[in-house]
Amino acid sequence: MRGLKLSKIIEQHGGNSIAEVLYRHNVKWIFTLCGGHISPILTGCNSLDIRVIDVRHEATAVFAADSISRLSGNIGIAAVTAGPGLTNTITAIKNAQMAQVPVLILGGAAATVLKDRGSLQDIDHLSVVGSITKYAKTIKRVRDLQPSLEEAIATATSGVPGPVYLEIPVDLLYPEALVREWYGLKSGGKSMPWWMTRYLNWNVNRIFKDKSKSFPKNIKIEATQNTFLHIQQVSETVNSADKPALLIGSQALNDPIQHEKLAEAVQKLNIPTFVSGMARGLLSKSDLPIFRHQRTKALKEADVVILAGVPCDFRLDYGRVINHKAKIISINLSRNDLYLNRRPAKAILNSPGSFLIEWSNSEKNNSNSKWVNWHKQLAIRNDKRQADIIDKSNISTEFVNPIKLCLSINKHIQNGDIIVADGGDFVATASYILRPRSITGWLDPGVFGTLGVGAGFILGAKLTHPDSVIWAIYGDGAFGYSLMEFDTFVRHKIPVIAVIGNDAGWTQIARDQVDILGSAVSTELAPTEYHKAVEALGGAGYFIDDENQIDEILTQAKKSALSGKPTLVNVRIGKTDFRKGSLSM
Repeated sequence: MRGLKLSKIIEQHGGNSIAEVLYRHNVKWIFTLCGGHISPILTGCNSLDIRVIDVRHEATAVFAADSISRLSGNIGIAAVTAGPGLTNTITAIKNAQMAQVPVLILGGAAATVLKDRGSLQDIDHLSVVGSITKYAKTIKRVRDLQPSLEEAIATATSGVPGPVYLEIPVDLLYPEALVREWYGLKSGGKSMPWWMTRYLNWNVNRIFKDKSKSFPKNIKIEATQNTFLHIQQVSETVNSADKPALLIGSQALNDPIQHEKLAEAVQKLNIPTFVSGMARGLLSKSDLPIFRHQRTKALKEADVVILAGVPCDFRLDYGRVINHKAKIISINLSRNDLYLNRRPAKAILNSPGSFLIEWSNSEKNNSNSKWVNWHKQLAIRNDKRQADIIDKSNISTEFVNPIKLCLSINKHIQNGDIIVADGGDFVATASYILRPRSITGWLDPGVFGTLGVGAGFILGAKLTHPDSVIWAIYGDGAFGYSLMEFDTFVRHKIPVIAVIGNDAGWTQIARDQVDILGSAVSTELAPTEYHKAVEALGGAGYFIDDENQIDEILTQAKKSALSGKPTLVNVRIGKTDFRKGSLSM
């Protein structure tokens, strides 16, 4: 049936032509904030049963497309109108670039004949996005729509994944007859001089000439190294180590199809492992040799360190946190990240997830007895830190101890649930405590440290995993970016349990600013009743200001979300020194 529907509408206008390519790539959703420059794209997608999710800010559309890519393995799509429609997305596009996530942004633009003539919202879009995308192009003829889309998608998903942008002038999207009317070419009058009529006819003919033809583009795929050539050397190096450590980052989880095999590889290799970013989802497997705490101490002592999709950036103190005598094995899709700040003993340009899987398949079951004491040493430290966290949760604070809140949330999260993290101080505390319950069970912005990802990530998580309960963990500062999107959740029936750690401030910044500079200026917020705002938007809201309320209200909130209602739990939390001295440079 869908095939018949497709054949009937594909020639109507350029929006249908775009929709056909997305349909072929199994795109199920497109995220947008509507605009006249892009309406045919949205109606074309709707005609092919590609669900159009309209949001309240363009950044949310790109963040949602980002999370679709991370969780489904299929490229996420956002469509935004010209001018401010695009400029509103810049942070979200840059976040996708830094997180190495493939996203396609379709941007509207002024008509070809009006470019650079003062048309509404006409700006140089390509110069705006050039430095933050892998590929940016203006399409000038209808016949180029489909091949350019294919080229953009292939570029976004090959090599180091990342965002791509296509600018599509509005006169390429509407039917030819209507465009001729707009240009005044069907009028019987003589309001234009002959030369202008000739020019406009030439322009329309150029746009629509051979519009039914589509020619494939040559796609440049970044080369990667042959994994097999490195496995034996890596195996020998690691098996001769006394204290090896494996660090796994988000890049290792690029392909959701491989997730279970990656978990099996980590178990089989049996190397003491630490995870970050999306790789936190591996913590859902309790039988893996993964340690949550005291990573810095472990890296100071390790004699071999495998960086699987992890660069030596500020998160590893630019490589200084690793023992200077340790042999570093770096596996990364990015040539730059392979060598960032520390030159590895072995650099392997390849997918870290695929490499770990192939390596484990070549190994016999690794029960390396030399590492038993090393595992025990790390486990003792890990358990001691966990006990310390529990002790800190029992310290009395004004309102609710944030550590106790996180420990309580942990008890309510179940297998298959997904955690979305959006915030600073409170979310960083939660990252020490909350345990994901599926390999795709943790979503955070990544290395860019962006606030405001929450609403978009919630959309992507619930759409790709409709049977999962989505837990969104917010700081009260970060929640300001997402509040209005509860209207989106209500309209599109996206249930979520959002929990705000509300300490009425930008606490992550205030910690060091107050201590070092002696002023809290610009870091203080009001203890806003966000739950009432969510209720006004059609969701359900709950408020907690006493630890004795936590379990009962979280239970109620979960029932509310399971009934289909977007739900917010606004928790007044107290101040602790749990993250004192956490300023990153």
